[in-house]
Amino acid sequence: MKTKFSLMLAACALSAGSVSASFEPNWESLEKRSVPAWYENAKFGIFCHWGIQCAAEDGDWYARYLYDPNHWQGGHFRERYGDPKNGGATELIRRWKGENWNPDELCALYRKMGATFILAMANHHDNFDNWDSKYQPWNSVNMGPKRDVLGEWSKAARKNGLRFGESFHAAHAWTWYEVARDYDGLLTKEDGKGKWWEGYDPQQLYWQNHEPSPDYKNLGLIHRRWNWGEGASRPSDAFMENFRLRTMDAIAKYKPDLIYFDDTAVPFWGVANIQAAHPGLRIVADFYNQNPDGVAAGKCLDERQRRAMTWDVERGTPPKPMYPKWQTDTCIGNWHYERIVYDRGWYKSAADVVRLLADVVSKNGNLCLSIPIRSDGTIDEKERKVCEDVAAWMAVNREAIFDTVPYEICGEGPQIANTPELSGQGFNEGRIPGPSKDDVRYFKAKDGKRVYAIELAPDGKPPHCPALEAKGMKLAKSFDTMPGFPAVHVFE
Repeated sequence: MKTKFSLMLAACALSAGSVSASFEPNWESLEKRSVPAWYENAKFGIFCHWGIQCAAEDGDWYARYLYDPNHWQGGHFRERYGDPKNGGATELIRRWKGENWNPDELCALYRKMGATFILAMANHHDNFDNWDSKYQPWNSVNMGPKRDVLGEWSKAARKNGLRFGESFHAAHAWTWYEVARDYDGLLTKEDGKGKWWEGYDPQQLYWQNHEPSPDYKNLGLIHRRWNWGEGASRPSDAFMENFRLRTMDAIAKYKPDLIYFDDTAVPFWGVANIQAAHPGLRIVADFYNQNPDGVAAGKCLDERQRRAMTWDVERGTPPKPMYPKWQTDTCIGNWHYERIVYDRGWYKSAADVVRLLADVVSKNGNLCLSIPIRSDGTIDEKERKVCEDVAAWMAVNREAIFDTVPYEICGEGPQIANTPELSGQGFNEGRIPGPSKDDVRYFKAKDGKRVYAIELAPDGKPPHCPALEAKGMKLAKSFDTMPGFPAVHVFE
């Protein structure tokens, strides 16, 4: 039994930073974590959302919709590659080469943009691991580009002074791949004789040797079943344990500063526990114990869970600041590279990215932005122009973003009043009205001596900031404004 004296020594050591707290796989223990200083000031990161589904350059969830002949992605697949009975997701793996991928060059560009971290996709719902995975032979070292994608992202990030993160999405492969059952989803290792994947077991990719969810061919039902309700087939203990082992393998190998789950709270939340503890909570506890300055992010967190993890909002922002620190993940195009977005010029502009960054940071959030990567590992020239223009704005104005804290109010103007409340995973981005000349966001310098005001849509006239003027603050200076971009002013 520990004595009072030994507990006092432990407390002193903890306050001095020499030891870390020991976390258990439950919310009561995890909510004692604190947000590390690096993440409080991270502000801006890049989501490297690249994997086998980029092979076709036909958008997101491609390895699911390719199996539906009535879906446009399914039609495109059949036109290009033939019947998915001869290979659906496996065909994407075979065709994804990443032959021109240069993670060091990309990370240097991201750093120039002002990013302080990257979040690299470890796996998606397609269940393919982008590293030398110990527990998943269907991985990027054994096939596809035959490179340790996650490992190379890790090295390139740290070489360029960026924090490194890993995102995990594969917990839903169990139901996500059910649509493959009538095609190649039930193939076995014995079926591989003479095929390019001979010697590999497709069930380690598809995991379809189970009773499927009712009406699994109805592609829209998966959204209602995302939390493992509404009749969703319950994942086996073996599937959940495999996901946990793979995730901890990636964490142990590359020691990320940030992990993100594309799940409600943690993977398999709402599903029965295995091995006397919930697999998702075990991952978070083990991660925090390995990295006391680590950040674990998840979706749809309740108030208590937001103390234990960082709330991630997909493609959305709240109307007012939220505490503790939160993040939004969004994209300038589609999550997996989509050629039609390039052809039709549907990317967010660089000015839109800056406006979004200003809005998110003013509300105590961090922006994690995806720049979609093509099958060969490069970004196109339109995307590069967005990156270069963001970098040019940041070179002049970055002090208004970094080393600041939220002001008493996040800003003023009609956009704030008309921003809808968040619900579910987020997705209010498309319902927020565009900015007017009266929309401004505020940021306080950490020393408290000045407040930065960012006009989202300046009209060339002196800024109008009623909240600051009411405090007796006066305009001290303004930074050079790129035409069409937000303008930064300093009040003292």
